[in-house]
Amino acid sequence: MTPADSTPAPVANGPAADDSWWRTAVIYQVYPRSFADSDGDGTGDLPGITARLDHLADLGADALWLSPFYPSPQVDGGYDVADYRAVDPRYGTLDDFDALLARAHALGIRVVVDLVPNHCSSQHLSFQAALSARPGSRERALFHFRDGRGPHGDLPPNDWTSMFEGPAWTRVTEADGSPGQWYLHLFDPGQPDWNWDDPAVREDFERTLRFWLDRGVDGFRVDVCDALVKAPGLPDWPHAAHGVVEPVDGVMPPMWDQEGIHEIFRAWRELLDSYDGRRILCAEAWLPPERAARIIRADEMHQAFNFRFLETPWRPDALRAVIDESLAANDAVGAPTTWVLSNHDVMRHASRFGYEGPVALEHGVGADDPQPDRALGLRRARAATALMLALPGSAYLYQGEELGLPEATDLPDSARQDPVWERSGHRIRGRDGCRIPLPWTADGPTLGFSSASTTWLPQPSYYALYAADAQRDDPASTLTLYRRLLHLRRRYALGAGELHWIPSPTGLLHFTNGPVEVLSNLTPTPVPLPPTAHVLIASTPVTDEVPPDATVWFTSEAENPGSPDRTSSVAPVTTA
Repeated sequence: MTPADSTPAPVANGPAADDSWWRTAVIYQVYPRSFADSDGDGTGDLPGITARLDHLADLGADALWLSPFYPSPQVDGGYDVADYRAVDPRYGTLDDFDALLARAHALGIRVVVDLVPNHCSSQHLSFQAALSARPGSRERALFHFRDGRGPHGDLPPNDWTSMFEGPAWTRVTEADGSPGQWYLHLFDPGQPDWNWDDPAVREDFERTLRFWLDRGVDGFRVDVCDALVKAPGLPDWPHAAHGVVEPVDGVMPPMWDQEGIHEIFRAWRELLDSYDGRRILCAEAWLPPERAARIIRADEMHQAFNFRFLETPWRPDALRAVIDESLAANDAVGAPTTWVLSNHDVMRHASRFGYEGPVALEHGVGADDPQPDRALGLRRARAATALMLALPGSAYLYQGEELGLPEATDLPDSARQDPVWERSGHRIRGRDGCRIPLPWTADGPTLGFSSASTTWLPQPSYYALYAADAQRDDPASTLTLYRRLLHLRRRYALGAGELHWIPSPTGLLHFTNGPVEVLSNLTPTPVPLPPTAHVLIASTPVTDEVPPDATVWFTSEAENPGSPDRTSSVAPVTTA
């Protein structure tokens, strides 16, 4: 189903062996198109990433997650894969990938790659063969082809809608030119869903897993993993299914979280466990904590993103509830909680926290929409990150958040590339605003991203204020804050710790994790620090009080004798 490529002999993992590394790891997401460009075409690539890996090492990341770099028509930013066992020429070659992997391992950084098993590109050879084949053929059995409803089959087979708006079905034209069957795509028509009931699909993906494992990767982030198995008969579902997917009257939507997915994950876990070192699987599943926890039982995946935490507003009651709910659900199956605040699919948290009230995470913001309060958003984002990194478990960071990057909310509509913009009839602007190429330097036409004069998505001029080189030696910068948070998190083993709440007034989140005490002030007024507090770090400067929208880590002076300083040296970076 996927063209064969030469595979090197299996190699041992580079970083020091630690079978439990994933339980506490901080993993940094790299979106290849927007990280760094080495060849001057305005698009990021693998050699560009390799050249900037020191940035991740300096930050203190344990691993990087590499979003898709496989051959793709880029209908959905690379999540429409045409060949699972190759590198898209615009990103480089397999040799470039091997060089990236070797350099990362030499720096002590593990590498997790994206696996996109729910759907492929409509340009994938298997789907092209299915289009050329007859209804009922072996080729079409690899996908979900169905006859249409109505007397002439001109209505979709069911009422499912695409995650990118519009129907989840597209009708094909048969070889004789007549209107034919329909195929299922939960996303764009350029992303047909695989039929995981077919053994050939399962066998081919196991070959893909082995291909990358043999090259030495440390694991896979598994895209839309809860959609692989559909309910028998593909029954109608007249309910919306966006964001975290909940049961309706006790029934899960027929395209999400069906029982058959667990058999697949157990087979994958057995395969990964046969390799040296601990190779991991991280689930992307927009499920409530109690259902996501079922995916990370001991014989299935290792991690599952906590999207309930990601979508929780900056409110103390809501945050306390989701933290408790998540830890309880994951503790029940012996798995760590995997915290996350931003990624390539949602509005950056430095912007969404700049709004009061609910935010549509994936809808994007245009120049004529209400704009976030950029200073407020950054202040809250720094506090939220300090809160997140103090929690036990693992955590994921999205490229640029360590710079305090806001969403590009003034992107010209003519530059948009997210397919949802067109499919929604220009109602939903989509996710381009969180995918803007990174600013490495404060000057130059592309802020150090590329030697080209333009980038594949335009950078707003104010991104110069957030450039990495301007923050690197600034003790008050967001980059310095992230570096220190990761250092202290490791020093005090917070990822392996245990959370204990401290009774506190309304509006505060106050807990201990090992010897570290954490206080987040979500009220509009300053609150006093305990008189014996020795401040380790704070998201904004503190003295004897914690300002609004701030988080502080501290220990008691008894544990730090002779240390009178109670003031954090980390202050907010200047914003436009």
